[in-house]
Amino acid sequence: MVAGNLNDTTGAFEPLWRCSGTLVDPTHFLTAGHCTFGAEAVEVWFDEDINDLRGGDYPGGGETSISGTPYTHPDYDDAAFYLNDLGMVVLDEAVTLDEYGELPELGYFDDFFVKRGKNKQLFTAVGYGLQRSMPEQTGLTESSLERRQATLKIINQDAAFGEKKAGNSVLFTNNAATGGTCSGDSGGPIFVEGSTTIAAVTSYGLNSICAGTGGGYRVDTADDLDWLAEDFGLLPGANW
Repeated sequence: MVAGNLNDTTGAFEPLWRCSGTLVDPTHFLTAGHCTFGAEAVEVWFDEDINDLRGGDYPGGGETSISGTPYTHPDYDDAAFYLNDLGMVVLDEAVTLDEYGELPELGYFDDFFVKRGKNKQLFTAVGYGLQRSMPEQTGLTESSLERRQATLKIINQDAAFGEKKAGNSVLFTNNAATGGTCSGDSGGPIFVEGSTTIAAVTSYGLNSICAGTGGGYRVDTADDLDWLAEDFGLLPGANW
């Protein structure tokens, strides 16, 4: 997805930044709050590889993009984004897929929190984020705009940027061998491995090269599920 504003004179879409996300039914696209906050409009693509779109209408729209209206969690604060980092895009047109992401039950994530280092549960992060072009070691390069996935493990819960009691924030591995998340993956789903249940959305990284750890935002708490139900009619489980 690409978020942006609408030109005051022409009404044309003006792209500002890009993120990832998940369709949870034909018209609702779940993402991160910092991806929708401050945006007036959104264009969403569902192509697995959007490299061929560069040089054309992308990122300003195009034949394969769908416009949508962004919404942000009502308690979101950009100064402490990781506390309520959830957003939603309501699409102007329905998108038909074979399956969609499922919302978790209340407290779904709690079962995965055990003594640090003892949790063997794996998660799958999916997104269109930056990738490192090897063997270059000097930094990250946007080598492609493809949907990719990485396998993650939990490192810590309820902590972010050294702050404990950080609400719904969860730290995951960004392992060099199995991959991780980076810029552009924000808002993308973190599935429980082998399922379509969205345990969290990608929220942040701790350094500019996306090494070490990455942060996810839990979707299974009461305030999140209440907002999704009351404002969008979405309930835990399948919504299609």
